[in-house]
Amino acid sequence: MPAYLLLIAALLSRVVPHSGWFGFTAVGGSLLYFGARRSMREMLLPVAALAVVDYYLTTRVYGYDFAWQSYMVTWAWYAAAIVLGRILLSQRVSTLRVASATLLGPTSFFLASNYAVWLESSHPGGLYAPSLSGLLTCFAAGLPFYGRDLLSTGLVLTVAFGVPATIRHFQMSGAGASASIQ
Repeated sequence: MPAYLLLIAALLSRVVPHSGWFGFTAVGGSLLYFGARRSMREMLLPVAALAVVDYYLTTRVYGYDFAWQSYMVTWAWYAAAIVLGRILLSQRVSTLRVASATLLGPTSFFLASNYAVWLESSHPGGLYAPSLSGLLTCFAAGLPFYGRDLLSTGLVLTVAFGVPATIRHFQMSGAGASASIQ
């Protein structure tokens, strides 16, 4: 159930106007957590739900025509993030594994999405030059978003894995203390 609640939070973090949230989005963290806590058979639901939100934002909020081909890398990354969460966090959770997921999730999205943007717009007259310099310019333009994604993912995973671990720790220490009193 917590994985689905976190998925709802991710969907809301994309749809609800949040200019005051400094670009916070729970998408990366929720997908990693979903992969860690739910079966692979359930993977289609978060990918489809986020794809619907992408469609809504593109057509209704931003007023652009929708070209599904432009979203293939993003949707593939949604699925890949779930798989990454499954690989890193489903069997054993540790601070190192959560930190690794926090770094690998946003980094993989940053690299894949910015490379895709560069490929789409690196033609004569396009936004970026069709060269290494153009690719690096595209990556540089994405750095502020990358930083916010790292922070958002780190916060979501810290809360999602840290709060239950902290509660278990205090319950265990409390049980030990009450057992020693009796």
